[in-house]
Amino acid sequence: MKIYKTKDYRGMSRKAAAIIASQVTLKPDSVLGLATGSTPIGTYDELAMLYKQGDLDFSEIRTVNLDEYKGLEPENEQSYFYFMKKHLFERVNINLDSVHIPDGMAADGERECACYEQTIQDLGGIDLQLLGIGHNGHIGFNEPEKVFERETHCVELSGSTIEANKRFFASEEEVPRYAYTMGIGTIMRAKKILLIASGEEKAAIMKQALRGPITPEVPASVLQLHPDVTIVGDEAALSLL
Repeated sequence: MKIYKTKDYRGMSRKAAAIIASQVTLKPDSVLGLATGSTPIGTYDELAMLYKQGDLDFSEIRTVNLDEYKGLEPENEQSYFYFMKKHLFERVNINLDSVHIPDGMAADGERECACYEQTIQDLGGIDLQLLGIGHNGHIGFNEPEKVFERETHCVELSGSTIEANKRFFASEEEVPRYAYTMGIGTIMRAKKILLIASGEEKAAIMKQALRGPITPEVPASVLQLHPDVTIVGDEAALSLL
């Protein structure tokens, strides 16, 4: 496990973008696993800037997203498809036929999960998976549980996750209660994993996840078992390590 400490959020974003840019440059047809939320926005800004400068080409890149809210249409401003279009896809030359996100409106949830898992396999697996970390240690929408979920599945969101996400909605009542997410097994099959974290509020869970026992009650702790994990965090997020 490699750990890079940066001075602040911008430094974290630039370092993470540099790692992703290296992957894109060295393997132009890479399969990138992408994350949403506030933490990766700066990273996507940096990638978009590198593309605008002519330093990156996304034309052959394929992507798979970690998760999507159940019950939100892709055009909904709070859907993760909309998020990805706004923050990355519409700002670079990626082929939208090569991007994959769970269908939040799927009539058959179990079938959608199985199909999404098969899509990842058909693409040849994930070359580099970008992750954030929740205050309770969740990665994707894998909430604290008694076991590690192996594959893509539908999950009921915890109260702390709903609380953390309500700032993106008009009210807490509008926050979806369920989401589709890659399983821990799906994430762990990625060839490389890049975890980013920013802010003092993430310091305690980062210490717990990276230095504490490996347990499904802290989902991110499983990353200790992966052979190729890079951590990029600012000083505040890594202050307790």
